[in-house]
Amino acid sequence: MTSPGFVYEPYALREPIPFWKRYFTRTGWRQTKEDIKSELKSAYAIAKLRKTGYSKQKFYKEAVELYKEISTLIANGDKTSLRKAVTENMFSALKNEIKQRESIWSKVYWELVEPIVKIRTLRARLIGVDKNDLNKAFIQLTLEFLTKEKFEAYDSIGAVVAGDKTKEVLVRSIWVFEKSLFHSGAHWRLCGRIKV
Repeated sequence: MTSPGFVYEPYALREPIPFWKRYFTRTGWRQTKEDIKSELKSAYAIAKLRKTGYSKQKFYKEAVELYKEISTLIANGDKTSLRKAVTENMFSALKNEIKQRESIWSKVYWELVEPIVKIRTLRARLIGVDKNDLNKAFIQLTLEFLTKEKFEAYDSIGAVVAGDKTKEVLVRSIWVFEKSLFHSGAHWRLCGRIKV
């Protein structure tokens, strides 16, 4: 098994609850309980990951490189190289996205302006594969990227139809990366993108 094939408990933005509502209403207490459970699940997953030599700074560098590589491959329409950097289900979705985009625009220019503005971990989840062996698990980390990017799209004759590669655009992306904790030589791969 190379991937569970889904994003486990996908991250969803929550509306902030006022102090009085959080602590003096049933719905507020319910929300607080869910928030605490979610944070404990993330803490457990990160603790399990740290036992394998995980370092937040090292992972963030790797995640930024993956973000840049995968976005460039998508822009160039390079499906062969893209297959190695993403899970099977994500590859199928991206292949369809590239096909749809190529029917509208013949070429796309994309560039990441470095350094990135911000990166942070929103959620960590552990997916057990075998209930008898807790070490057989996949980990999924949901990251938020705040980046400056340049984008321009061209039609079949080379005329610009969208974007402007001289202007930087602030982009917020939420990506889910996945890694097997029981396969030797396993590496991080993109397994999902969450719409903002």
